[in-house]
Amino acid sequence: MSGHSKFANIKHKKEKNDAAKGKIFTKIGKELAVAVKEGGSADPANNSRLRDVIAKAKANNMPNETIDRNIKKASGDANAANYEHITYEGYGPNGTAIIVETLTDNRNRTATNVKNAFTKGNGNVGTPGCVSFMFDKKGQIVIDKEEYEGDSDELMMQVLDAGADDFSEEEDSYEILTSPDDFSAVRQTLEEAGIPMAVAEVTMIPQTYVALTEPKDITSIQKTLDMLDDDDDVQDVYHNWEE
Repeated sequence: MSGHSKFANIKHKKEKNDAAKGKIFTKIGKELAVAVKEGGSADPANNSRLRDVIAKAKANNMPNETIDRNIKKASGDANAANYEHITYEGYGPNGTAIIVETLTDNRNRTATNVKNAFTKGNGNVGTPGCVSFMFDKKGQIVIDKEEYEGDSDELMMQVLDAGADDFSEEEDSYEILTSPDDFSAVRQTLEEAGIPMAVAEVTMIPQTYVALTEPKDITSIQKTLDMLDDDDDVQDVYHNWEE
């Protein structure tokens, strides 16, 4: 649910997640397991996918020992290979666009649950590609100004030299955007410099946003998003609702 420098939304999301940390850690644990299997190594030095998931875990305040435990477990867990990535696209109220990324070992269960979440919120699941063209896939890194006291110009040059596409300064944060391919290199540059990242992930950023003014529409889309957030098979949800 990321957007262009929507740091207030990101902070709100993280705070909401703090109340359900166990659920978030379970989802990231699943991503760590799949990254180990698909990357062919439990050593992040030899597995860029794993490095990126570890960065996401740290941005969500997952303790290092929990990360290590998940990676060790994945190394000996044959079941992790049974998960598959499935992406659903659809519409919420008033033409809002929603993308749902899942990691599941039961395709039928996930499809039923995702469809149900859309239906309950007066929306509908569409065909693959029906809304993804309205989003740009980008690496997104957000740095909280409260956590970083360095010079903004220095930071900008550092990330642009590392391959970032864009750097913007907001009232309470810095936002860095990269191509998906350059995300790892830029993130690693910041990590090696000891710069804390509030968000570090490859995400889908809407090209335009849709404002909802009718209370029933806001209630409907919130219902869909809440149901998707509560689904253990759902890893990420992206939308173009201007919250």
